Amino acid sequence: MSAERDALQTRGWARFPADDETAAWVAAAAPLAAEIAADAEARAAWLRCGGTWFAGVNILPNGADGAVPGRVPPLAGRATRFVAEELGLRDVSWDRAQISVCYPGYPQPGEEESAAAFRFRRDRDAAHVDGLLRDDQRRRQLGERHAFVLGLPLSETPVDAAPLVVWDGSHELVRDAFFARLAGIPSERWGEEDVTDIYTETRRQIFETCPRVVVTARPGEAYIVHRLALHGVAPWQAPPGPPRVIAYFRPEPPARYPRDWWLAAP
Repeated sequence: MSAERDALQTRGWARFPADDETAAWVAAAAPLAAEIAADAEARAAWLRCGGTWFAGVNILPNGADGAVPGRVPPLAGRATRFVAEELGLRDVSWDRAQISVCYPGYPQPGEEESAAAFRFRRDRDAAHVDGLLRDDQRRRQLGERHAFVLGLPLSETPVDAAPLVVWDGSHELVRDAFFARLAGIPSERWGEEDVTDIYTETRRQIFETCPRVVVTARPGEAYIVHRLALHGVAPWQAPPGPPRVIAYFRPEPPARYPRDWWLAAP
């Protein structure tokens, strides 16, 4: 087992050193991401937190190989080889990447959030597990079963410019809690279950017991976050400067995988 595989399984995240293939993808994707984040229509749709966060979910027009024809090459490098060789996801299809841009002063109150939600974003980094969606009554259900989260920094920014944070080992607490909550329910029906209470209680337990770790990387480097890990974005504490830009991929496991893979797999 590699050091990265051990880190992902025990800590819930792993960082990968820079390599030429990842750097080439980033060098090509960064100017396109800047164009997207500056587009008036895109900003109207995705600007949040008082203008300090461009959420940009699934906004990069890449194909299943991570490429944007004529602009960005297929996704390749140490992290993608890790996905294929050590996670066994050789036929993963890359979803359209999120382009997440944080600006100095993040976060600020915004009309899209309640006062309580803003305080949670400011004081608890908007900590969340990906794939848990809210309905109109703000109750949580399992909506998307990602295989992992791959982060590729596209900008050179200080380490305290709204970095990713992960709670070490939180993925195992989430796994145990959801296994207990969903026991006896066929996996095809998991998305119908209200998991709000167990999610809230587990998140509280994680805050009390798991170390909060700041995860940073430079362009050309990468990190993978376990699909069940609690993670978020810290407030911008660096001096004013260029925005922090990260491309995030959250592919689903190949269709041949059983639906309970989301909880059962390492």
